[in-house]
Amino acid sequence: MTDVSVIILTHNEEKHITRCLQSLQPFTNKIFIVDSFSTDKTVEIARSLGATVVQNVWINYATQFNFGIDNVPFDTTWLMRMDADEYVMPELANEINQRLSNLPVEIGGVYVKRRVFFLNRWIRHGGFYPIWLLRLWRRGDGFCEQVWHDEHIKLTKGQSMQFDHDIVDHNLNNLTWWTQKHNHYTILEMINLLNYRYQFDQAETVQPRLFGTQDQRMRFLKEKYASLPLFTRPILYFLYRYFARLGFLDGRAGFVWCSLQALWYRFLVDAKLMEVNIRVGDDKEAIINYFRTEYGKDLRPARPEQVGQS
Repeated sequence: MTDVSVIILTHNEEKHITRCLQSLQPFTNKIFIVDSFSTDKTVEIARSLGATVVQNVWINYATQFNFGIDNVPFDTTWLMRMDADEYVMPELANEINQRLSNLPVEIGGVYVKRRVFFLNRWIRHGGFYPIWLLRLWRRGDGFCEQVWHDEHIKLTKGQSMQFDHDIVDHNLNNLTWWTQKHNHYTILEMINLLNYRYQFDQAETVQPRLFGTQDQRMRFLKEKYASLPLFTRPILYFLYRYFARLGFLDGRAGFVWCSLQALWYRFLVDAKLMEVNIRVGDDKEAIINYFRTEYGKDLRPARPEQVGQS
């Protein structure tokens, strides 16, 4: 077994958790799950497969994941981030076994590629593959950045490198679930976009750089996207993904994916931003109060202590 612990956040993931954990077993038996009080069989299944499970009240993804980093019970050199609806390809499991423990000390983090499946089709075009994500890092050398949505692991020291093989993001829930989830994400994405202007929370995050790593480049482009006019930007983004980046080559699934993920989702974000402006205008404190009363979101949250573990 490789000297790595895997951290996974769960809530009602009984459809996915077996697949995820079984994909990890070829290279580690040190799996730590932070569950936000699932009501299905997630915890039972995870423990039956050898995972260590604690439960913690959900605040947001970054807070929950950093709780996992701070409380992981295994004394390993490396940590790994996984989502419950992802799994590791056998080729990546072999690569982790063969390469991770032999990396030079100056390497503090490892990027891997993620492939997304949607409507049972691998979305290979539209700029959605490869998506490089920092998923392995030396213990003590990384944390999950405190943003409301689209969180990345930020490396605090050392260099990074890339492995050759993939993890797969293949959620098995239906489109109703997907749209409900992304409707919720629009609230978090609104906060992220408003934060570029109002600086509600100045926590340390991935630095935007056009010529940096892929996550730095994406953060740079997101800042530029935030400066574009409402409703124009989702249309431009769809045209870019579907035509300029050849998303149409993924067939009907690619059309639905680009229409929902690149157009509908971002159009809904802009509609909700317009609503914020209609309701409370541009005043920073009024916006903060609006999100607290309408959505229960504190835009300047205190860094919480450990809560609700069982």
